[in-house]
Amino acid sequence: MVDFFQAHTALQFQDGNAIPDIHGDTPGAGSGGRSVIAAPFDARQLGRRVADIRRTMPETAFLGMPIQAGADLAAFLTVTHSLRSAAYVTQRFTRHLYQLARYGRAMHWVNGVALIGRLVRSADALAVETWTASPAKRLAIDDGRVDGVTVATRDGEVTLRARRGVVLAAGGFPHDIGRRRRYFPRTPTGREHLALPPESACGDGTALGESAGGHVSTGLASPAAWCPVSAVPYRDGRVGHFPHIIDRGKPGVIGVLADGRRFVNEAHGYYDYVAALIEAVPEDQPVESWLVCDHRFLRRYGLGIVRPVPVPFGHWIRRGYLKRGHTLEQLASHCGIDPPGLTRTVEAYNASARHGEDPEFGRGSTPYNRKQGDPAHGPNPCVAPIEKGPFYAVKVVPGSFGTFAGLVTDASARVLDANDRPIPGLYAAGTDMASIMGGFYPAGGVNLGPAMTFGYIAARHAAGLDADALTGTPSKTRDMP
Repeated sequence: MVDFFQAHTALQFQDGNAIPDIHGDTPGAGSGGRSVIAAPFDARQLGRRVADIRRTMPETAFLGMPIQAGADLAAFLTVTHSLRSAAYVTQRFTRHLYQLARYGRAMHWVNGVALIGRLVRSADALAVETWTASPAKRLAIDDGRVDGVTVATRDGEVTLRARRGVVLAAGGFPHDIGRRRRYFPRTPTGREHLALPPESACGDGTALGESAGGHVSTGLASPAAWCPVSAVPYRDGRVGHFPHIIDRGKPGVIGVLADGRRFVNEAHGYYDYVAALIEAVPEDQPVESWLVCDHRFLRRYGLGIVRPVPVPFGHWIRRGYLKRGHTLEQLASHCGIDPPGLTRTVEAYNASARHGEDPEFGRGSTPYNRKQGDPAHGPNPCVAPIEKGPFYAVKVVPGSFGTFAGLVTDASARVLDANDRPIPGLYAAGTDMASIMGGFYPAGGVNLGPAMTFGYIAARHAAGLDADALTGTPSKTRDMP
């Protein structure tokens, strides 16, 4: 898949910043090099098509400027500690301000938006039609074979016939409240979960697959790609979702429950944090935790949507996102945490943290832990005491990057029926397809990597390039590839 896109399209890759596998103490775990990332993209190449592309999540951008994992992000985190970083950030931000004034948005795209921009550029070069605001409503089925789809457009419904097949890739069901209640643990109303995908990822593809006889895998280790998320209140009443991906691994922050106890190695993967949280919170309590730090940590690394020096942060305290206390007891009272419990936990943590140790949970013990930490901090890049007030906390609850539970498919990405037989003409990829990892999260890229790969596999099979590929059927209305 990677070689194909590199050779034939505008999608070019870079290495994945040497991200180690998350569970580095597991036999066979890689120390880096497993992931790739889309190369930065100049969105001006898209012309007017730029308006069709969703902007980067505001929670993971800075004033609309997406920041790439790796050296780009490291420069922003060290801007007040390095002249080289300061020069780089000044140049980067100045260019961004010019783009905002000229184009109304960032034009230097990185991470996911670069991936999409490059894919759209490639599709446009091949004259592929892309319809926006055109949801699929029904599959067309003829003699047991899926041979098209009915789409709702601004001009009414249109039925498109497919000679080769239909691929479902509508983003799973992270915003389908009914399915969340049915499949997700500890979600009694379905609304306790803070999903990161856009709200349009609401199970359309899953429902279409079921209408043709497909079924959803329910035996996975987890129904979703867990990520700890905080709710971000904006002045206009909107509530954003911030994914706590990197802040948890920095030295000088811990995650605690309502009783003040730690429950996990905070520098482990985002999936592991939520899995441990769900397991640790008693059944009669809401599933929530708090990331707790001191003033030094907040200004050095930031916490959630709160950015480090020199960005001001008082408005986040006024909106209730960031809690502050001059003492740990005062902070605990503001958060609803047991004050004696939090004090005991921090004192016990600090006693070892002053020596760079974490005997309770072993922070900094794996390559992934250390990658998430601060390489300039020693002796342990993930461990520092929490002792210089004021103290701060952000509430963190279960969220996800998307669903793992999806339609059951075979190795060619064909959707299977209840008897595990392929449904002719129907494929699934991305999170409409059940996780090939069995609902686990072993390494970075576990969502996008399989999505790209099985989209590629489905296309090859539908095109007849695999030995067991099915032949197409004649089109009846409009021909689509």
